[in-house]
Amino acid sequence: MTFAATVLTLYPEMFPGPLGASIAGRALREERWSLEAVQIRDFATDRHRSVDDTPAGGGAGMVLRADVVAAALDSVADDRPVLAMTPRGAPLTQDRVRALASGPGATILCGRFEGFDERLFQARAIEEVSIGDYVLSGGEMGALVLLDACVRLIPGVMGAASSGDEESFESGLLEYPHYTRPYEWEGRTIPEVLRSGDHARIAAWRKSQAETDTRLRRPDLWERHEGARVQSPSGARRRQDD
Repeated sequence: MTFAATVLTLYPEMFPGPLGASIAGRALREERWSLEAVQIRDFATDRHRSVDDTPAGGGAGMVLRADVVAAALDSVADDRPVLAMTPRGAPLTQDRVRALASGPGATILCGRFEGFDERLFQARAIEEVSIGDYVLSGGEMGALVLLDACVRLIPGVMGAASSGDEESFESGLLEYPHYTRPYEWEGRTIPEVLRSGDHARIAAWRKSQAETDTRLRRPDLWERHEGARVQSPSGARRRQDD
């Protein structure tokens, strides 16, 4: 099964963009995944090819029309999940990325202007997704981020099957710090434990570093990680002091 991505956008020339380079680009050329960019404007019905209109109730900006976007979406409808890139969506997580990467692919709607007419989400099964608490000019950059995160998890895309196992967020923690040659650089040396050859000590050091960095840098992740650690197999929480 090939992971197939269709992006509905007002700027199809933005794709594949960076997805045509590095490991995603190589996988695209090897047909491990496919990408199609569909111009939403092609589904406009007036001579001006209008895709937006003024917001009901007044206000600044323009809103993408539900009828035009729905027509574009219906033209590619299949069994793949449909995701809309919007700052009002649920935060994208590694768990969601992993689930998407294991499926048939995704259809992605890229918002522009003030966003979509809300009736679109009432009339179609669309998952609203955000890549962070900030606002971009449009959903295209978010779509690129989402697809890059998915494509690298497709079997055979990364060199080794275990390449992503210890990366940040895979275990609920940030990844431990890395070092490489030279041994000494600007008076700073590689931690001796990494040169010891003792794999058990190295594993323990890496785990400790991952936990420390997560606790200090991302207390929100650390709180969730700690909550999962005190969960019993039956689902009931154990007391912290047990």
